[in-house]
Amino acid sequence: MDFTHSLRFEETSALTKLKMLLAAILVVVSAPLFFVFFSPWGYATVVAGLLLGLSVSARFARDLFLIALPLVGIAQISVEANLEWGNVALLGAVLSAAVAVPYALSRWVWKDHAIQFPGRAGEPWSKLEWSWLALVLVLGWLILPVYFIGSGSYLNWPAVETPSEIMRLFFGVGFVGIWDELFFICTVFALLRRHFPFWIANVLQVFVFVSFLWELGYRSWGPLLTIPFALIQAWIFEKSRSVYYVITVHLLFDVVVFLVLIYAHHPEWVPIFLYPAP
Repeated sequence: MDFTHSLRFEETSALTKLKMLLAAILVVVSAPLFFVFFSPWGYATVVAGLLLGLSVSARFARDLFLIALPLVGIAQISVEANLEWGNVALLGAVLSAAVAVPYALSRWVWKDHAIQFPGRAGEPWSKLEWSWLALVLVLGWLILPVYFIGSGSYLNWPAVETPSEIMRLFFGVGFVGIWDELFFICTVFALLRRHFPFWIANVLQVFVFVSFLWELGYRSWGPLLTIPFALIQAWIFEKSRSVYYVITVHLLFDVVVFLVLIYAHHPEWVPIFLYPAP
């Protein structure tokens, strides 16, 4: 991460630290207001957070704006699981813009390259990283059926029947998984990380990550899974310096999500899980 010319939390006065933290909280708390409670108060917290951030510095407020703008944009549509072609196209366009617009503003308007999608060209993944990928598959296979079927959350996704519906579910789950990392980690977390210590930035991004997944369908006790997942993904990104690795982790998890959703609605199609079908 490049923190050059960014306002650093550790180097400011106690009052400025308080203002920075409160401004960031006001912006990210708009996510649960928008996506969990469907409350227009999210707009008020966004405006208040940006104004308070501006009182700290224009650069800090600008980074908060790059988080707030896509949140407001996504709040204009429903992100509940819906496989109708029109909804798939709309959701894909809005989510793509939520990544592309902040990136474009940062790179070509303000030219500070605050948002990047780093990899590790020429540097192979370690044995530990490969082992984690295998463990993710095992953990997903054990835990996800218990969550989706035990909580009834699988009903938040449509029961696919036709090849077209199955294809849309598969690619939709994968697309959202990739987008999660590009937005929540490479955009929200990375922008917050320019100004805050790791764990503050990480906890703040969780508000956004988990709130979006709640509206998508990860409800009931889903946050008990999505909160640690979001925290771990940001930690892996910080350590691995590779968006490709965190995307791979997420996609492996999502393959199991897809199979569990199929199993929950049509257990005879993929009878590969220990947990009994509904």
